Amino acid sequence: MPPDAEAGRRGDGLSPLTSTMLAVGDGHQLYVESNGRTGGIPAVYLHGGPGSGCQPDHRRLFDPERFHAVLFDQRGAGRSTPKGSREANTTQHLVADLETIRLHFGFDRWMVVGGSWGTTLALAYAQAHPDRVTGLVLRATFLGTSAELDGAFLVNLPRIHPGLYQDFLNQLPRDERAAPLAAYYKRILDPDPTISAPFARAWGDTESILSVQTPSRTRLDLASLTGSRPLPSSPFMEAHYFSNACFLRPDQLMQDACLLKAVPGIIVQGRYDLLCPPATSHALAAAWGNAVIRIVEGAGHSLYDPGVRDAVMKGIADMASRRT
Repeated sequence: MPPDAEAGRRGDGLSPLTSTMLAVGDGHQLYVESNGRTGGIPAVYLHGGPGSGCQPDHRRLFDPERFHAVLFDQRGAGRSTPKGSREANTTQHLVADLETIRLHFGFDRWMVVGGSWGTTLALAYAQAHPDRVTGLVLRATFLGTSAELDGAFLVNLPRIHPGLYQDFLNQLPRDERAAPLAAYYKRILDPDPTISAPFARAWGDTESILSVQTPSRTRLDLASLTGSRPLPSSPFMEAHYFSNACFLRPDQLMQDACLLKAVPGIIVQGRYDLLCPPATSHALAAAWGNAVIRIVEGAGHSLYDPGVRDAVMKGIADMASRRT
């Protein structure tokens, strides 16, 4: 018997153990990879956006000696096909996809890890299937509400980056600036690329600046909005989800937090997160009753702000130890 036969095949954490295109219905095929070792602790990572896709560095969040971790690109994101498709693409579809993936790997239960939009999806899935979740490790709580988006773009943005806020508003006609987010969503989703592209770039650039504690710039490069630089993918999927209230009932994830009372949670929260501020994590933890919050001082929203990635890795390791 080979030395590793009992434990199963092992990966090095740097390249996938397996990868496949998994059909999930409605014409969608998801890019799905596994990492670590077969027979390890089952876990799944949910990327943000919506629409951003999983990245190679996300593999490093999971100790390959301990975990059998699954990463995948959600419908329309990353390497999944049809690329960018918003047809049959709702939170309920993504929750169902998670069950398809779990069954594909033969996991009875698994740890669910996500950040930002990945937190939204993780909570929606865990509330629908609490018996399938061993624990949740979340970063930057986002509950998918319009109040949170208003707080980020209409309160925090003008307070912290007033010049950027003016750039953001000035892309719109004056008569639409009273409700700028709805106006942005409408233009980003316009089928005419001459209309959608500048607004997708403006949205993506603004969101990127808000997401880090020390951005390299704090104003929009107005000339580049109508240039030929590559279009970001997330603004299109975000506009689709956000204009539809993330396909959730009003305050659904907060109201249903009581369904998670048997599911332990660790919430990693940047102290100065402008997109997903600490108050949301604290409110969720209070309603949940089985989650602890780990504040990362001096950090904002990004996984790569100082200390955040390490805190997420420690949270994953600690949740695994609690599980075992």
